Amino acid sequence: RSATQLESKTRFGLAGCGRISRRHMEAISNLYDEAELTCVCDPLEENADRIASEYVKSLMNKGITPGIVPPCVYTDFDEMLEKQKIDVLSICTPSGLHPVYGIKAAGRHIHVLTEKPMATDLESAGDLIRACDEAHVKLFVVKQNRLNGAVKLLKKAVDKGRFGKIHMILSNVLWTRPQSYYDESRWRGTWELDGGAFSNQASHYIDLIQWLGGPVESVTAVTGTLSRKIEAEDTGSAV
Repeated sequence: RSATQLESKTRFGLAGCGRISRRHMEAISNLYDEAELTCVCDPLEENADRIASEYVKSLMNKGITPGIVPPCVYTDFDEMLEKQKIDVLSICTPSGLHPVYGIKAAGRHIHVLTEKPMATDLESAGDLIRACDEAHVKLFVVKQNRLNGAVKLLKKAVDKGRFGKIHMILSNVLWTRPQSYYDESRWRGTWELDGGAFSNQASHYIDLIQWLGGPVESVTAVTGTLSRKIEAEDTGSAV
């Protein structure tokens, strides 16, 4: 491709090359005519190398072979920002680091696409929003469940007033995460980097309650750590 064609694509950088990063890599590869993954970063170089290689393989599996440029691999995020031209940064790091990486990207006028939750506390979330507003860049938080077919139909029905006045919305998130899940990575289950079951596992459903029912005016909750050896809660109920 010519330099002009390259410049016309949206250039993505990816920070954090753990499990969820594959979803972002695959989505970018599916949009190859419009977007390109130009660089990846992870403190563990083997993780970054793996995602870069999988991106190339994904493109080749789609029949795209001429002109493939493998993503540049970094272990230092600041170095990646310094050396690469990035339009959008995908953040797939541990949850508590989302604001740290997002604020740095916004400071360089890079749009921010972060995995949920955007932060593990309100102050950090506010800092990230403010940084993006001041830099006039977009801030996207991944909430893919809004795009589920059944959820879209439900939203449409609610907006049309099909159910009349809604007095209650109930969501049960009856997931399980065994101790082995938390033992895989030291950041999981910590207050600083994970945030607990509400922030990490149930955040999609908290978002849907707000999306369908409107902004929350007040909240009260009972939480506990009942069966996992972690800092944060593994069980809770909120109204």
